[in-house]
Amino acid sequence: MPIRDTGAEQLIKNTAKHIFFAEGRLHANTQDIADAAGVSRTLLNYYFRTKDVLIEQVFKEAMLALTTRLDAVMASDLPFKQKIENFIDLFLTEANAYPYQETFLITELNSNSCKYTNEVKPHHIQIFLEQINSEMEAGNIERMNPVHFVLNLFSLMSYPLIMSPIYKKAFELSNEGYGCLINERKKMICKMIFQ
Repeated sequence: MPIRDTGAEQLIKNTAKHIFFAEGRLHANTQDIADAAGVSRTLLNYYFRTKDVLIEQVFKEAMLALTTRLDAVMASDLPFKQKIENFIDLFLTEANAYPYQETFLITELNSNSCKYTNEVKPHHIQIFLEQINSEMEAGNIERMNPVHFVLNLFSLMSYPLIMSPIYKKAFELSNEGYGCLINERKKMICKMIFQ
């Protein structure tokens, strides 16, 4: 039995992630991915059989990374405000590098929701919601359903990234200029959510 070249397999996955997450080419085909990785489509098919299998692998790894990061933030012993500041910084820094990752994940969830139900929920979400509630009772953040706090936080971070192609054109911003704008949002978001 031949030994699998896991380096080639990882190269293909990394290339697919770059095409989907950094370039936003969600409809790239296996030939596009193989060409960008510098491998034959036969080799790509050897590891992944179909584009769907490759997408499933990329999705699962991205969701695992996302839920791991969310769990790390939610379970950390840092003061709540610092925890949120660190999370915003981490989220927006990564989103600058991979602006289409959220779009990819949402697209896959919408088209294959039954397939991915176990991959979406962070383990420490209940603890995090209790911490949010405690911060509201202490008067540090506006009182609301704690789920709204999480929705607001992600909306403030994600929406400008999802809409970036439109905003770049509307405000005549380069990629670099828009990146600077996103970096400015890190502090603005904290000011908006903490009283």
